[in-house]
Amino acid sequence: MALRVFKFGGASVRDSENIRNIAFIIEKYKDDVLVLVISAMGKTTNALEKVVKACIQGEEINEMLEELLASHLKTAEELGSDTAALEERLRAIMDHNLSLLATAKNRSKSAIYDQLISLGELFSTCLVQQYLESRIGSSVWQDVRELISTDDNHQEARVDFKQTQANVDAVLKDKLSDCRLLITQGFIARESSGLTTSLGREGSDYTAAILAYCLDVEDLAIWKDVPGVLTADPRKFDNVEKIDRMSYKEAIEMTYYGAQVIHPKTIRPLQNKGIRLHVKSFLNPEKEGTVISIDGLLNYPPIVVIQEDVFLMQISSRDYSFIAENHLSQIFAVMNRYRIKLCTMRNSAISFTICIKNPGIEQFEALEKELSEDFMIDVFKNLQLYTLRYFNKALIESLTQNKVVLFEERMKYTIQMVVRPALELKEKD
Repeated sequence: MALRVFKFGGASVRDSENIRNIAFIIEKYKDDVLVLVISAMGKTTNALEKVVKACIQGEEINEMLEELLASHLKTAEELGSDTAALEERLRAIMDHNLSLLATAKNRSKSAIYDQLISLGELFSTCLVQQYLESRIGSSVWQDVRELISTDDNHQEARVDFKQTQANVDAVLKDKLSDCRLLITQGFIARESSGLTTSLGREGSDYTAAILAYCLDVEDLAIWKDVPGVLTADPRKFDNVEKIDRMSYKEAIEMTYYGAQVIHPKTIRPLQNKGIRLHVKSFLNPEKEGTVISIDGLLNYPPIVVIQEDVFLMQISSRDYSFIAENHLSQIFAVMNRYRIKLCTMRNSAISFTICIKNPGIEQFEALEKELSEDFMIDVFKNLQLYTLRYFNKALIESLTQNKVVLFEERMKYTIQMVVRPALELKEKD
């Protein structure tokens, strides 16, 4: 009997049909002990971010939360579950998180965010666990906040692996010896004061990797709506290829450059213990998908990663002095303070050029204001960042057709280009 960790994302639990599909997949592993890490139902996190915004602005949020609860109860009804019992559980969770919210309001906007946003994962896992219990048999719902301990860096918390390992050993050892199916949440955790934290947007993959690491499993499976790791986003390109095998190193490179298929922090705990990662399709569970391990391909096909809505910033010294180590240290300290995600950079004599993900209006305005005290700032917004691995000339020409390349950085196997659409001449009447 093997112990396995499975992660199911928001798309795989977005409606009653897909939740039934999870049961179908699990039934194929009836001889194994399964730990399921489950995300919020599709679009729930986006809805909760509106609740967060309303809360921060001092608006009433009870009606919005009631709508969220009602949508989960409607799905439960479609599944034939006991909606009265589920409602009692969900209201208890909501009341607990609202009590945490009262403390969080004295801390920061990010702390408020985490207390509310976590309702998505907590609600979805209760819904799924109740259905699986009726369909498959005995199962356990586990609050992941009892397992994963972090610092208090809300919205991007850092995991305390030593304490987390101790928690997993203490909490899960007996539970996994008595049950075959344990359901828990992705994305969320807890800091020492008791407040909920989160691991960063789309952080459920990372949660699964943390638990796989602490439980010493041999394999982790992440179930997606794509057949595996692809050479490009199939929503943007035709004729993409599935990569059957990939090394940890290549996977880290792809996620660093913005590939959406797995969370960037997922690979490190897996690589540290040699745990294989299977990226599989919940739409076609019989297919092999992609295996990420120490062994990859000898030769990879060209891989394209596109990040939308990036900013290009040119930071220059006001007195024409060289951009030296003291300047770079100052710039990075400010970026870290406002949690700015750096995509790529280049240094010249009197300027430092960086490409960053759009951090939102408030964060960027604060960043720009602080840096402008000592530097001249030029900013280009609404751009795309193309990252090409194992590129060739024809691919570059194809991607940059009708584009203006504002920034380019080349390495042996990788080229990065920040681009915007070329201006088109209007025809004269």
